[in-house]
Order: sequence, then C-alpha cells, then structure tokens
Amino acid sequence: MARTLKSDKVLFSTVLLLVGLGVVMVYSASAVLALERYQQPYLFLAKQAAWAIVGLGVLAAAMRVDYRRYRQPAFLWTALALVGLALAAVLFRPPVNNARRWFGIGGFGVQPSELAKLTAIFFIAALLERRRQRINELSYGLLPVAIVVGLLAGLILLEPDFGTAIMLVVIAGTLVFAAGLHYSYFAVGALLSLPPAVILILSSEYRTRRVMTFLDPWRDPLGDGFQIIQSLIAVGTGGTFGRGLMQGVQKLFYLPEPHTDFIYSVIAEELGLAGALVVLLCFCVVAWRGLRISLRAPDAFGAYVALGLTTMVAAQAMVNLSVVLSLLPTKGIPLPLVSAGGSSLMMNLLGMGVLLNISQHGSHEA
Repeated sequence: MARTLKSDKVLFSTVLLLVGLGVVMVYSASAVLALERYQQPYLFLAKQAAWAIVGLGVLAAAMRVDYRRYRQPAFLWTALALVGLALAAVLFRPPVNNARRWFGIGGFGVQPSELAKLTAIFFIAALLERRRQRINELSYGLLPVAIVVGLLAGLILLEPDFGTAIMLVVIAGTLVFAAGLHYSYFAVGALLSLPPAVILILSSEYRTRRVMTFLDPWRDPLGDGFQIIQSLIAVGTGGTFGRGLMQGVQKLFYLPEPHTDFIYSVIAEELGLAGALVVLLCFCVVAWRGLRISLRAPDAFGAYVALGLTTMVAAQAMVNLSVVLSLLPTKGIPLPLVSAGGSSLMMNLLGMGVLLNISQHGSHEA
C-alpha cells in the first residue's frame, strides 16, 4: 500500500500564524497613515489580505507539485532567462523612492528580485546535486554558481537593492558550504569582496549615511538617525505585554513606514516583549522544521532546496530584527510573512509550499 503523503503540520501552522499576525499588524501599523495619505484607512489591510489569500492559494498549489519537477533543465533555464529579463527590464521603469524595483500591475507592485532568490535556489540545488563531489574544483563546481549568482546580484544592485543582493549571496554561500566547499574559499572570498563592498558603500551617499547612522544614530536624531531612534523607543516602551493592539504611538508619524520594514517595532510596542518573543519563536520554529526537512529529504536536490528556502526566510528575519534593534545598519529588508509587501509575501509562501512538499516525501521517523 502506498504511503499517504503528510506535510509538516508544525511548519504549516507556524506559517499560517505568521501570515495571520502580519495581516492584523499591517492594519494596526498603517490605518492612520493610510487615512492621512489616501483617505482610505483599510487600504494596506485590503492589499495585504488580498496578497495573503492569493499567497496561501499558491502555497496550497505548491504543496501538491512534486518538488523534483523544479530540477528539470528546461524549467531551470527558462526560469533563469525570464528572471534575468525581468531584472533588466525593471531598470527602465520610472523610479519609486529613487529605486527601480517594481512592476506596477493593477495597483500592486511586483518585485522580480524576490523571484530571483527562489530561482537561484532551484538552480544551485540542481547543480550541487550533480557536482557536490567536485565542489572544490573551481571551474567545475563553483564557477557556474558564481556566474549565475553574480549576474543576478549585479542586476539587483543596479536597482539599487543592496540588501536583497547580499541576501542572495548569503543563500548561495550557505548552500555551497553545506555541499562541502572548503572553508579556505570562504576566507579568500571574504577578503576579495571586502574592497568592492567598501567601494560600493563609499560610492553611494545614502549607503555611507546608513553606516554612519548605525554607528551613532544620535549624531543626527532628527535626520538620518530618526528612524532607528523611533524604532528603539517603540521597542523600549512596549514593556512586558505592550500598550495594546492599535494603541501604539510611534506608528503615528514618528516611525516612517511602520507597516513595512519596521513592523516588528510596532509589534514590540503594542504586544510587548511577550508578542515580540512569540514572533521570534515562530521564526525559530520555521528554521528548526526547515532544517529538519532538509536532513530528512529523500535526495540531495530536496535537501539543498529545503536548506535554501529555510535560509531565505530565517536569514531575512534575522537581518530585519537586527535592523529594528539597531544591531545592523538599515537594509530595507522586510520581515518575511509579516511585513506589508505582496511580492515578498507571495514568494515566501511559494517557498514554504515547496518546503512542505519536500516534507511529504521525506523520512517520518522520530
């Protein structure tokens, strides 16, 4: 008798909890802002709820598609070509907030850089499955990964989107490390990447200001340091159980764009340390179950895809929380599954759907 396929219920429930919490907190963080700017207090709530419904539908569909289809060469090269074209085409769009990252479709913004992360994970996983035994041979094992990731990251940098480009490199680095790449390559890579990174920061005024603000936000408390200071005030004034849902103060035009990158600040202020720890615990559960699925995957491709998808969500969450707590410079990276933003929510839910499908095929032994 064929074994009944069962998904990881703990991961599925945690993802649903994060998405539901995100819809509620996006409304709480954005209602006054939306009323002031657009005279529509439910604007961001409606958008986030719509994306969540569609995204959960995508998750359900991805759970039913055998993940091994994603390693087919026709799929991989078609996806890479389409993503590359989209990343190039978006550079010719009118800028929004001095960046060209979105295609506007029916009032919704779509970011091809979010799809680029998912496509890169499939490509790298398929390549490593075939070449992991010779991963330390640069031209055979590592060079194809470096070329594809370098091209995608380079196009993303031109938008400019420094944070997403770095996140793509982090995901790729995690996968090749898991495949057995010798640590010396990472040391050499870090040394070689240091000068370009410094040049990228110093050649951009806003990146330089972000680094200086991170080092001392109080040097310009009403200018560049305003956002992070207000974030810390929000986190600090939440106490143990918070001011109460909808009762936050910092979102009332003190904390810029509280429903996107700094939504964790609103959570900490309104739900307190208890709510903030629940969110943190949820992401720890996602990381735990994702790594568990990777270890139990029936083949190397599934293991690498599961690890890449887990890294995509967990690392992004870690960076976002670190920025909110002033442990890292501001990156413009949303909190996955929670922050307002359709493309990010959709791609993360698609990724979780693929991860849940891998869990269906893996070992269910304790």
